[in-house]
Amino acid sequence: MIRPRVSESAESSGDPDAILEAMAVSTLFPWRGSASDEEQRVLLHDVPWATYVVLRDTVDSRAVHMTYLEGRLEIMVKSKLHEVSTKQIARFLELFCLELDIPLYGYRETTWRSEEASRGLEADECYCRGADRELPDFAIEVIAGAPLLDKLEVYRGLGIREVWTYLATESAFRIFALHDGRYAEIDRSEVLPELDVARLIPFLQHEDQHVALKTFRDELHQ
Repeated sequence: MIRPRVSESAESSGDPDAILEAMAVSTLFPWRGSASDEEQRVLLHDVPWATYVVLRDTVDSRAVHMTYLEGRLEIMVKSKLHEVSTKQIARFLELFCLELDIPLYGYRETTWRSEEASRGLEADECYCRGADRELPDFAIEVIAGAPLLDKLEVYRGLGIREVWTYLATESAFRIFALHDGRYAEIDRSEVLPELDVARLIPFLQHEDQHVALKTFRDELHQ
């Protein structure tokens, strides 16, 4: 187990109450340093923004994701299935863009947050196409358990153009695009229309990642 450490940035935040509350919150959840076999989630209510910021900035485990939505905070420890699915999708997506000479800028698990919108989260993967921008063009969310918060609502408030969800237990993609302030499900990405994400599914299901990547690459060359 690991416990959040109070960093220099947290100590200099000028909000000792937030630091103390974050330390108290940390005792409620079994922090782990690596992915587990089962996803673990807890939902906390009435969490001040400053407490969320301190907690997020001081928990240094990549296996822990936090989602904040208007005072509610979901803390998740990712499962092995979650991590493996995320890595595989990223490898295929980046290979596809490399082979087709599509410039892609990746931000991995950057925390995106806005105090004004009272929202914050980490995507599993997120990218911009063509140039490095302030916010990613699309985010990828792997779902390997039952979320306790609506992450699409968080993404909507942050203004992320597209969200690709992958249901790991069902091997299924869904793509949502932000139109007129709301997400609508679409058949094909508007950011990356060259890719039919359903094409990736058989490769994601392959037992041998190396063989799957080579086969996918060979198909792209045909």
